[in-house]
Amino acid sequence: MVLRGIEQRLEAIFEGVFGRAFRTNVQPVELARKLAKEMDEHRSTSVTRVYVPNEYTIYLSDRDRDQFEGYENSLISELEEYLAEHATRENYALLTPPRVLFETDGDLGVGEFGIATRMAQHGRSGEEELPEGVAPGATMIYKPRTQPTEEASLQELGVEREVAVLHWNGKQRVLDKQRSTLGRSSDADVQIEDANVSRRHAEIVQEGSAWWVIDLGSTNGTEVGGRRVQRARLEDGSRFTIGETTVTFSTERE
Repeated sequence: MVLRGIEQRLEAIFEGVFGRAFRTNVQPVELARKLAKEMDEHRSTSVTRVYVPNEYTIYLSDRDRDQFEGYENSLISELEEYLAEHATRENYALLTPPRVLFETDGDLGVGEFGIATRMAQHGRSGEEELPEGVAPGATMIYKPRTQPTEEASLQELGVEREVAVLHWNGKQRVLDKQRSTLGRSSDADVQIEDANVSRRHAEIVQEGSAWWVIDLGSTNGTEVGGRRVQRARLEDGSRFTIGETTVTFSTERE
């Protein structure tokens, strides 16, 4: 089942360590399920179609928002895919692909979150026959089922930290940040001495447990498997080329 597959991926990507370390914080799978619930509860019927909101704003406490730092964009993409699959399965009509936004609300406690829905045109001409009187949905607040507990550190959980390592031309560099730039410039986090490499050529970004190589608009591009890419996911042993230099990506446990 497609939706269950996406839920399992959310659990695998975002709830491995974080699900244990932040036991009562907002969990990604819970967000996905409540988003689908809000979609179901804000249906509007036109002459021929059942329309549902296409914009969903999630309100989080400061502390819950902080736990997604570094991979919020990846989480948003997964939630938008989840909503799109749910709409397809239920035969709902959307004005545009689902859009998910995150906002911080200082009035919310840990584990609490709100969802506001909206049917937004986003530049469409409005030629479709839409249901009358569609208004934004009230913000629904969801509260945790249990009381907050102390966060457990990775050391207390016995979890080793995973780091990324780059290898090229006999050199090696351990990446100690979630976002590291590669390029010819001396200001780059990883300096590549190659005349065909731009000063700021690409960057390696960690989003949750996933690592990505992202081209920064370089002159000669970034290639993975002989194909120029703007963004590509890296696995242990992946190789990519910038300029005339081939870089091998690997992960290690500290």
